[in-house]
Amino acid sequence: MKALRLVALAATLCLPLPAVAQDQLTLILDWYVNPDHAPIILAQERGFFADQGLEVEVIAPADPSEPPKLVAAGRADLAISYQPQLHLQVHEGLPLVRVGTLVATPLNCLMVKADGQVKSLSDLRGRKVGYSVSGVEEAVMAAMLGSVGLSIADVEMINVNWSLTPAVLTGQVDAAIGAFRNFELTQMRLAGANGRCFFPEEAGLPSYDELIFVANAESLDRSRVNRFLAAIERGTEYMLNHPDEAFAIFAATSSDLSDELNTRAWADTLPRFAHSPAALDHGRYARFEAFLHEAGLVSSILPVSALALDPGAPDPETAE
Repeated sequence: MKALRLVALAATLCLPLPAVAQDQLTLILDWYVNPDHAPIILAQERGFFADQGLEVEVIAPADPSEPPKLVAAGRADLAISYQPQLHLQVHEGLPLVRVGTLVATPLNCLMVKADGQVKSLSDLRGRKVGYSVSGVEEAVMAAMLGSVGLSIADVEMINVNWSLTPAVLTGQVDAAIGAFRNFELTQMRLAGANGRCFFPEEAGLPSYDELIFVANAESLDRSRVNRFLAAIERGTEYMLNHPDEAFAIFAATSSDLSDELNTRAWADTLPRFAHSPAALDHGRYARFEAFLHEAGLVSSILPVSALALDPGAPDPETAE
């Protein structure tokens, strides 16, 4: 009988175990998939999200201005946004909070044709400036113009949506704010022209995190977000340790990701990713908040805790 029981036990152990349910999480990107999102794609493809018990749905937006608003409305768990935009939207009353950093240096720039008539920011008076994301880019533009004694009223702002480079190339606009220096400058070269960037952090703005993960401050699930960021960190580490293999995995997810533009953008972006996505630089958020207030773009100064948090740190509302 004992032998029979052992055989029965062995047979039971050979049966497939029921699948463990994965926690669902929805992430809305800021743009279509490109090398800026590489740690996310690597975490998905290498199974790092699954290792954290997560099933992550990654969605590219139809409108690049919508992702934070969808999170604020409870229609997505996370969105990729921009630190300057976060400050403005929290002041507008949106229940958003930064929970992680994807790209830890500015990428945004004001792009013009290298051989065009705009040689300095002062040359923008009376000219057309294209943008894609309302609010944040107009605010950055206002600050950059202010550094040379101009105001936003001195230029004509035109929403060109996703077509920043074509708008500059065709002369629809004289400059484009929101062009990423790791992407649009290469796009200009591949189109047979040369671009030039004016950098916000060299024109009166304090440095900031370019791409951040934002969540709904009122319904934040710290456990899921912590596990998500742990997977993103693994994705970044894999890229740094195995850049060629990582690019091959990334590029294989879509036929257009292996073209020359994305190949160059991959190399330009690699050193800019946050090595510790959850870590929060309190001073960086405090300085940018003070800058916006001094520039008259917000009416008060919010504490950093109202704007950003490290989801792995103790929750002040529950800590003893």
